[in-house]
Amino acid sequence: MLIYLLRHGLTEYNAEKRYQGQRDIPLSAAGRAMLCRADISPKTVYITPLCRTRQTAEVLFPGAKLVEIDGLKEMCFGSFEGKNYVEMEHDADYQAWVQANCESKCPDGERKDDFSNRICSAFSALVDKALADGEEMLVILAHGGTQMAALERYGVPRRSYYRWCGPNAGGYVLVGVVSFAAAAAFTALCFRLRNRENQKKGGADKPNRHEQEEKSQ
Repeated sequence: MLIYLLRHGLTEYNAEKRYQGQRDIPLSAAGRAMLCRADISPKTVYITPLCRTRQTAEVLFPGAKLVEIDGLKEMCFGSFEGKNYVEMEHDADYQAWVQANCESKCPDGERKDDFSNRICSAFSALVDKALADGEEMLVILAHGGTQMAALERYGVPRRSYYRWCGPNAGGYVLVGVVSFAAAAAFTALCFRLRNRENQKKGGADKPNRHEQEEKSQ
């Protein structure tokens, strides 16, 4: 079975490097212009309740049934949402969070480990069901955080969390052959749904504030 794990298109918050988290931010005009119909035609696409995933899916997969999965929503960044790092240069809570490798609980938001467990529970349930039903394809269109959490745990080759964020309107094709109950690892191939400039990032695995801000949206 092939699993397509995709990220929504570009929003104004993405372009401005703002934490959008669970705010219901729509695609920008530029984000819509980047999209075109995908070359696969799934009957069902799993999205989140946030409109940017639905808007992206409607362009990429016209005619597909869109099913919302609440557990796949982006991480809640609490009081950081709507702001970028420049605006929080002197925010003590933000600076403490960055110093903790962005793994402590955001004020009024989620802790990274709790978020990852939520994502992996929802993701693995969809995969197990699709395998049990004999499906040949599973398409999930969600968020950068969704990709990072699921693939840090299940992806091959093994990479750290921040190495797994795909570009807007892009993502990964995973090859799945057994149930998650067997603790399967999935081979992941990165791809983009539309040819775009190379956005590969270098540097150490530990995120700096700029990298974390760009990828967790």
